[in-house]
Amino acid sequence: MGPLQGVRVVEFAGIGPGPFGAMVLADLGAEVVRITRPGVPTLLSQEGADLLSAGRPELALDLKDPAAGERALQIIERADALIDPFRPGVMERNGLGPDTVLTRNPKLVYARMTGYGQTGPMADRAGHDINYISLVGALGASARQGERPLFPLNLLGDFGGGGMLLALGVVSGVLHARATGEGQVIDVAMVDGAALLTTMIQGLRQAGMWSDTPGTNLLDSGAPFYDVYETADGRHVAVGALEPQFHARLLELLEIPAHEMVQWDRDHWPEHRARLTEAFHARTRDQWAEHFAGEDACVTPVLGLREAAAHPHAQARGAFVPAPGQPARTRPAPAPRFARTPAEPSAPSQSCEALLQSWGVTD
Repeated sequence: MGPLQGVRVVEFAGIGPGPFGAMVLADLGAEVVRITRPGVPTLLSQEGADLLSAGRPELALDLKDPAAGERALQIIERADALIDPFRPGVMERNGLGPDTVLTRNPKLVYARMTGYGQTGPMADRAGHDINYISLVGALGASARQGERPLFPLNLLGDFGGGGMLLALGVVSGVLHARATGEGQVIDVAMVDGAALLTTMIQGLRQAGMWSDTPGTNLLDSGAPFYDVYETADGRHVAVGALEPQFHARLLELLEIPAHEMVQWDRDHWPEHRARLTEAFHARTRDQWAEHFAGEDACVTPVLGLREAAAHPHAQARGAFVPAPGQPARTRPAPAPRFARTPAEPSAPSQSCEALLQSWGVTD
């Protein structure tokens, strides 16, 4: 199942964006073999915590052993793509750098997943999502006026700018290799990916439509009709009434006369915000959710992670599914959804040994 059926990927185990990109590829049908380091724990080593790495057959190899390195090369020779999650130079020291590997498999797509990239003055520096998004402006722009920036979990750098673009890069590279017979190295840097995600905002800023002062713009909590409001029970609703017709319906359902809250009257936005704050504090979150249900006013309840899977829309779409090998746990369903080649959560249909034998690795 899945549109990537027949694509073979060797994933060297890492944390965060590497496993996420490999999971996406496996969900879409690729055969992914995960090479781990024996006895090396990770941040997610607690049993059941690592949903990103579940569902792919694993092979433990001590790459400091030349025999293990040769075994890895035999597997890589039969793969379409390789995911390298280490800092620059680590794979070279293990004898598995691009020069060595592409000599053995010229059609291979060699994807290198790092924070700062393979080149530049920070290429060998340690970092995490919060560091990468801070350097490209995404973190600095994510703040209310006069408040410190707030990072959106580790979604922008690790997963949006990292793992998702890793998966796209692998698929693009495989398409090119199958058309030309030429493999290549892909430099997947989270700083590059996170910067790419800011393209629209950068365009608005350069056109004079976005202020460098956070919390004063249309989409950063500056506009009262695009914000989060507390409700009577201490929970919240999200309001995204950007278009005039949605803003008008919002006011109708809140019983606020339209002439008292002209949408683009920026001078009175603070007053509008105070009025909306007072209005939403009159009912509980779930009462507002029921009040706005079925209405095009762009108002939704702010749900917690535990609540998200129980929402009627998520239930209707099957947005959360049992985790492979962990039926008591759930994970988000694969996306996007294909009509002819549906994807499903990756789960090994055979042992690692049997899968590698199907690749032609007999030893």
